[in-house]
Amino acid sequence: MKKQYFLLLLVVVNFSFAQIQDAWVYFNDKPSAATFLANPLTMLTQRSLDRRTAQNIALDITDVPVEQSYITQISAATGITVMAKSKWLNALHIRGTQTDIQALTAFSFVNAVKFANHSLNPNGRISTVSTINKPVNKQYEVQTTYNYGGSQNQIEMLNGHLLHQQNFTGQGKIIAVLDSGFTGVDTAAPFQDLITNNQILGGYNFPDRNANYFSRHNHGTNVLSTMGAFVDGQLVGTAPSAKYYLFITEDVNSENPVEESYWVEGAELADYYGADIINSSLGYFGYDNPAYSHVYADMTGNKTFASRGANMAFNKGIVVVVSAGNSGATANPHIASPADAFGALTIGAVDNLEAYASFSSIGPSFDGRIKPDVCAKGAATTVSTTTGTITTASGTSFSSPVMAGMVATFWSAMPNLTAQQVVSFIRQSADNFNAPTSQKGYGIPDFQQALNIALNIETITTTENTIVYPNPAENQITFQLEKNQKGKVCLYDVLGQKIIEKEISSTNNTIDIQNLSNGVYYYNFESNKVFKGKIIKK
Repeated sequence: MKKQYFLLLLVVVNFSFAQIQDAWVYFNDKPSAATFLANPLTMLTQRSLDRRTAQNIALDITDVPVEQSYITQISAATGITVMAKSKWLNALHIRGTQTDIQALTAFSFVNAVKFANHSLNPNGRISTVSTINKPVNKQYEVQTTYNYGGSQNQIEMLNGHLLHQQNFTGQGKIIAVLDSGFTGVDTAAPFQDLITNNQILGGYNFPDRNANYFSRHNHGTNVLSTMGAFVDGQLVGTAPSAKYYLFITEDVNSENPVEESYWVEGAELADYYGADIINSSLGYFGYDNPAYSHVYADMTGNKTFASRGANMAFNKGIVVVVSAGNSGATANPHIASPADAFGALTIGAVDNLEAYASFSSIGPSFDGRIKPDVCAKGAATTVSTTTGTITTASGTSFSSPVMAGMVATFWSAMPNLTAQQVVSFIRQSADNFNAPTSQKGYGIPDFQQALNIALNIETITTTENTIVYPNPAENQITFQLEKNQKGKVCLYDVLGQKIIEKEISSTNNTIDIQNLSNGVYYYNFESNKVFKGKIIKK
């Protein structure tokens, strides 16, 4: 009897090792980094480089692609399928048996392997469910649909109409939409201005690995309409003059961690093209295989793959707008990934009277940070269908893009702001800023107030007596500072690469530039205030 039991145990264990698993394989290095960093246009577009320069963000090794020889060797390994890759996290998303995946650690360039099944990792969480549940119902943070129109309330709630009246409508800004599909965008009347004016710049379908992004699903269509659609008297998006990239990162056929990897790939492609804003009306918590699922304790800002990607995008100068989720009335009411990310501007939902919508996922993050950050209308938001019918739908799926469009409109009014400043001013303008709650975060922003705050800051900054001379200069530059003032100066080239960093003071305020090549350079001086400008080396 004991022998029979032991034999059965062996069969179960062997079956476990034979099951196909999802995992990430992380690499030690990027051997080609120096070559790429010396030739930035081989890894990023000029617009992406310009965004970094404008925000004083230096290029670094995370901008370098994953080493191709590593991808080739992993792809050729026994039983391994490569599903996605991330240069920011220097990793591949792979599928294979536990045995085949663990065998990859024999490669000298592999740093670590992390299984999506938490119980297979050292000190991993033990799953309490041993069977695979029925597929998770993909709601895309959408609630009930109603049959009435009118986008006035969702824009006026944020005082967005006041910016529109000043002719700020998102011009000059690019929004990357990460979603499940965009059927009908190329044919429905509400999107024809975007098509005619070439405001759809392109996109990609990650699950199918092709450029057919007007496909798969209608959720992204509804989402895009709140930002870019225009039907006179029925629906005006919050950023009708912005330009858009459309990325399908969500697979409607299943709920699997590979979608987090597609999400990060989409964010990296948005960065490559120079997008200013990402909208993601997607969230990750439960998966078809419960052994892969997250728990609230994972929502610490930088643990899940998607949240780590969101943080990287923000660090590259992109405002990352993410829906809070629709779990507010469930047994697990808290935000999911990547809404928990440090770098995400997480959006909750309110109704037309600015009251909290009961379905909207709540905060805080597990580590106690304010989430959601702010709110917009997500109950009966006016949207377009794939056929062009103007209707309403509810969910943080729609409060998020309403906000993302307003971010673009606000940023078009103040194009010299950094992503960090944009997020900060939006939070400061919100009606609960001094008393945030777990339901509405800092509350509902007032974008006219945010603009006033930003204009006041700019006025103070530009009238300070901080002078850099001579300019143009040959050998050195001097910062004329106030008595006892000190701070740090960083000097960047036109590609955004930091070339000089020095602490200066009112008595030690010169920087040697004689060894620099002739051309334009940008400086950033940080003290009790921040001063930026450019100098010419001759």
